[in-house]
Amino acid sequence: MKYDIIVIGSGPGGYVAAIRASQLGKKVAIVEKAELGGVCLNWGCIPTKALLKSAQVFSYCKNAAHYGVAIDGDVKPDFEKIVARSRTVADTMSKGVAFLMKKNNIDILTGFGRLAGEGRVDVEGTLYEADAIILATGARPRQMPFMPIDGQHVISSKEALTLPRLPQSMIVVGSGAIGSEFACLYASLGVKVTVVEYMPQMMPLEDEEVAKTMERSFRKMRATVLTSTTVKAVRVVDGACEVDIEGKKGAETLSAEVVLSAVGIKSNIENIGLEELGIAVERDKIVVDEHYQTSAQGVYAIGDIIATPALAHVASAEAIHCVEHICGLQPDAVDYSTIPSCVFTSPEVASVGMTEQQARDKGIDYKVGHFPFTASGKATAAGDRDGFVKLIFDEQERLIGAHMVGATVTEMLGEPTLAKRLGATAHAIAKTIHSHPTMHEGLMEASEAAMGAAIHL
Repeated sequence: MKYDIIVIGSGPGGYVAAIRASQLGKKVAIVEKAELGGVCLNWGCIPTKALLKSAQVFSYCKNAAHYGVAIDGDVKPDFEKIVARSRTVADTMSKGVAFLMKKNNIDILTGFGRLAGEGRVDVEGTLYEADAIILATGARPRQMPFMPIDGQHVISSKEALTLPRLPQSMIVVGSGAIGSEFACLYASLGVKVTVVEYMPQMMPLEDEEVAKTMERSFRKMRATVLTSTTVKAVRVVDGACEVDIEGKKGAETLSAEVVLSAVGIKSNIENIGLEELGIAVERDKIVVDEHYQTSAQGVYAIGDIIATPALAHVASAEAIHCVEHICGLQPDAVDYSTIPSCVFTSPEVASVGMTEQQARDKGIDYKVGHFPFTASGKATAAGDRDGFVKLIFDEQERLIGAHMVGATVTEMLGEPTLAKRLGATAHAIAKTIHSHPTMHEGLMEASEAAMGAAIHL
């Protein structure tokens, strides 16, 4: 069968590409070997947030007396039901993608898809033709030779979503978004958690001030955070894990019931036919041009398999640009300097643009505006006063970076992201009336602080 566009992979890059292509009048098919929606909807973003919501509800129940609410009897998590709810949420979202495919008249080709020559895709032995092929095959947890994953004692993020019971103790190796979220989840549910991070700060991609705040928050949850620490080996001995590390105290061995490997991801580019078409690859990533075309005419690649931030919303943005280019439109380039990033820990972390260190490294004459949530009426009323808003402005007082820690700050990130994209100044943000009482007022207050005109500090 012949299509205008075939998309291989149905994650946030793939299914968005397929829908946009259909909207533009193309005959489209999407290839998927597992659940529609990819890792994000089924084994990543969405089910993780469902688990974290259950942990938040548990935390509120434990602290109900603080809000004047009496709960008789013990409050404890039913982990089996928590996991079951998470899987139901994931299944609901996957069914939603199936509905969108049907609504947009997109054919679903079930099975493993691979390139089979110019303009051809092989799906489980059946050949299909297309004028354009978009590769959106995503990524999987990276495995390290010193930490072999067995799925029971040493696990990846996928197994962490469906553990049969709560372990007594867990060592999380890596403190990026995935590692930090799972560490927060399990610590909130009463597991003894130790986070091991190779870099000098946890959450290495975040602003230094954010990282220090989150280290304190993890310690409040009674989680141990070891930075500047290398994992040398992981062994399973008598059903428990032994982890050899070397850090600030020298060499030592930690033990835990479970070890979670959260050391990054690896692109799914094996056996998809790249070699047949001579498609260029560098460092595990497919090489593309500004419109996401590979070195093979008519073959494109988006998302985690190219050298751009491995985030669902980035893949979706690339998908739309790629398809619109294929269809002869002139789409705006994806602005990689303005990519929002969220970590759904407790408190949450949200950021966009430069960190303070990056501004210093670029020699930018910058100024910073702070607003602590201890001064926020809404945060105080909600009982969530941890964290702050930190805005970084250049010499023209244009916003170049925003970094926030606190309850619901991930929901606040749209404003500074838009402000940065539009080149908004501290004056423009400060003079925009923000509703009261809200956490969003922190953005206005931080802008006023940067101008030396803070009212509530």
